[in-house]
Amino acid sequence: MPNKTISVRIDGELVTAREGETILDVARANGKEIPTLCHLQGLSAVGACRVCVVELTGTGRLQPACSTPVQEGMSIRTASAKLTLYRRMAVELLLVERNHICSSCVSNGHCELQSLAQRLGVTHVRYAYNNPQLPVDMTHPRFVFDHNRCILCTRCVRVCAEIEGANVWAVASRGIHSHIVCDLDEEWGASRNCTSCGKCVQACPTGALAEKGHAVHEMVKAGEVVSQLAAKRLTRPANGR
Repeated sequence: MPNKTISVRIDGELVTAREGETILDVARANGKEIPTLCHLQGLSAVGACRVCVVELTGTGRLQPACSTPVQEGMSIRTASAKLTLYRRMAVELLLVERNHICSSCVSNGHCELQSLAQRLGVTHVRYAYNNPQLPVDMTHPRFVFDHNRCILCTRCVRVCAEIEGANVWAVASRGIHSHIVCDLDEEWGASRNCTSCGKCVQACPTGALAEKGHAVHEMVKAGEVVSQLAAKRLTRPANGR
């Protein structure tokens, strides 16, 4: 049975939506662009990065558009001075948490975090850099994982679990000490579950996961391929044929 059709307002414009759709789904379907980092079409929504926050009239709270379902009569604002302030703050906090040196990154010029910072006008940060001492895992024969450039968006975790079904990646520890681990916190090259498919690399929005052999500026990701694979999985018959 199809989901019920409802009406919502986005930036004052009355639009129709289906129950179960998220604010992000409805906004993009109606030409309203909301910035995202942890979101990737075809993967489950986690609301981790908080750059997709929107205002809901009457609540006084900011909600992540990627994981908040629309409701009948909802009035949503996707752009305002307040939203720009909070989105800039979220990007700044991501930049200071790890060691993002764009000039020496393989994804320089092709990085979603870098592009979003430029779009929001983030030319400097107002917070002290953490400068943590983080490792670079080069044990895999084809790929490299630089923890210094990871933003904990968990795209790699979700694509590996939901599309590849290998469940190689997970988040360990809590708070500022959170980090991505391979299997039971082993080196990537020692993983028995990794299929070397490269989906996690293509899903990564920064230079944290990359193919070996690429110099600065050369690593271009193809996240849309991951979304296409997810779409095929959703439309595949129950018997898998």
